Amino acid sequence: MITKDIKLLFFIYFQTSTKTTTTTMTTPAKLYGKDLSVYDDIDVDDLLNKLTPEEISVLAKEVDPDDTFLPPSQRNSYECDKDPTGPLNRKKLIEHINKEAIETPDKPEAKPYIAGTWIPPPPPLKEQEADEQIAVDLGDEYEHALTNASQEEIIDLAAILGFHSMMNQDQYHASLLNKGQPVGLGWDGITKASKQKIYPIDPPNMTDTDETIKKVQDDEINFVDLNWNNIKNISDEKFSNLFEALANNTHLETLSLANSGLTDKQVEGLSQALEKNETLKVVNVETNFISPNGIVRLIKALLKKKTVEEFRATNQRSQVLGNKIEMEITQLIEKNPTILRLGLHLEYNDARHRIATHLQRNIDTIRKNLTLRLQFRFFNHRKTPLIK
Repeated sequence: MITKDIKLLFFIYFQTSTKTTTTTMTTPAKLYGKDLSVYDDIDVDDLLNKLTPEEISVLAKEVDPDDTFLPPSQRNSYECDKDPTGPLNRKKLIEHINKEAIETPDKPEAKPYIAGTWIPPPPPLKEQEADEQIAVDLGDEYEHALTNASQEEIIDLAAILGFHSMMNQDQYHASLLNKGQPVGLGWDGITKASKQKIYPIDPPNMTDTDETIKKVQDDEINFVDLNWNNIKNISDEKFSNLFEALANNTHLETLSLANSGLTDKQVEGLSQALEKNETLKVVNVETNFISPNGIVRLIKALLKKKTVEEFRATNQRSQVLGNKIEMEITQLIEKNPTILRLGLHLEYNDARHRIATHLQRNIDTIRKNLTLRLQFRFFNHRKTPLIK
């Protein structure tokens, strides 16, 4: 039985715990024949002192203090009246659970098992619905086209749509290259592995490094392509001599140093050469040992003269550049109005999208300028005026 004092405590608790209360009444609200404003000055401690221990227990069960500092055992209404039999013994508890599981008899089967007469149960209703055929209405035009299509046309269509699992490798490549389907490889044909094509091994790079350095130093007019790809054991002295000569060269357009053992030690010399050279169009430093910071240093050097149109630096010592390096590279590329191609593996979509957008903008700008130049030359060489 809840007394009047407990009801009053309930009322005070819910009134104070509610932040906003909107009440619409035609008559003033009352509690026990008195207006609610009468209870504003009541002391809760005095009410609690009037309650018996049983009434306080009832109040504690009905009112959640919502205090995270109290343990759950003191916040919920459940009370265990049993006295503890002793401290917790985990080993005995597990033994008791295992004993109960062993001694508890198994539930009898609805139908006893007989060897050789087992019939698998029917699949669930959801699987039965999934196995049913789904009728798709493609329209009369598509239905007529697919019904009368040959096997080769269907295979070509599957290749265009990217259904690789519907065909073998020979069928897929034949469809893309428009060579016609191989004989005997239809839907019912035998799929066999195609022989691997053997390509000749690339011959070793026999370029004389000392001779090419001399050509760069002499600034020969016909020497526009330097290729040191795949040359091993190039000394630091040769790299230094090349970069010093490259800074003052005015005819070299392509610099290829892929797989040449280039490290961060030589990157600073190459960066200084790129900041001074005004004729280079292509720079290739793929498959070397350049760190992410070294790549940033090279890309930053391209902003000095803004003449390089293609820069390649994939497959370095560190395969992953990191978000900070990629964002820094993206900002440097967006400041470069001449770069058209960038060979660099980027992990984050934001960096790839922004760089691809900027490169396409540079290409469009060059195409637009070229069109304007052609139109200007065309109109200047016309013998008759365009408008009379």
